[in-house]
Amino acid sequence: MGLKLRSEMPELSGATKWINQEVSKDELVGDKPTLVHFWSVSCGLCKEAMPNVNEFRDEYKDELNVIAVHMPRSEKDLDLDSIEETAKEHGITQPIFVDNEHKLTDAFENEYVPAYYVFDKDGALRHFQAGGGGMKMLTKRVNRVLDKQRKAEETSE
Repeated sequence: MGLKLRSEMPELSGATKWINQEVSKDELVGDKPTLVHFWSVSCGLCKEAMPNVNEFRDEYKDELNVIAVHMPRSEKDLDLDSIEETAKEHGITQPIFVDNEHKLTDAFENEYVPAYYVFDKDGALRHFQAGGGGMKMLTKRVNRVLDKQRKAEETSE
C-alpha cells in the first residue's frame, strides 16, 4: 500500500524519458525537501490540480524541489508526444519522469493519480496524499517539513 512514512526516496531510475530536465536522487537529497507528484495524461483530476501544483511549485521554488512522474494508465498514455503536449499545455516546467514501464510507479508502490509524496531534505517520506482536492493539506505538510528544516539550520549555525 504505497511507501511507508519515513521510507527513503527511491532512486529515480528507469525513466523511458525525462522531459524538461533529468535529475537524480543524489541531486535532490541533502539539497532541500522534494515533492514528487504522479499524474497521467488521461487523468482529468490531475489536469484540474495542475494550476495549483504549478502555483505551489513557483511559490516554493527556492525551498523545494518538485518532480513530476507521468504514470500511464492505458496504452494511449504511453504516447510521448501527447505527454509532452499535455505538459506544455498545463505548464509543467519541472522535470518530468516518463514512467512508461512503471519502474518508478512500482518503486513508490503508487496506485493513484494524482498522488503527492513529500520527502524531507534527507530523503525520508514525510507525507503522502492522493486524489484531487488536498492542496491545503499539502501546503501545510510541506510547510511543516520546511519549518523543521529551518529550525535545524538555525541550531546548527
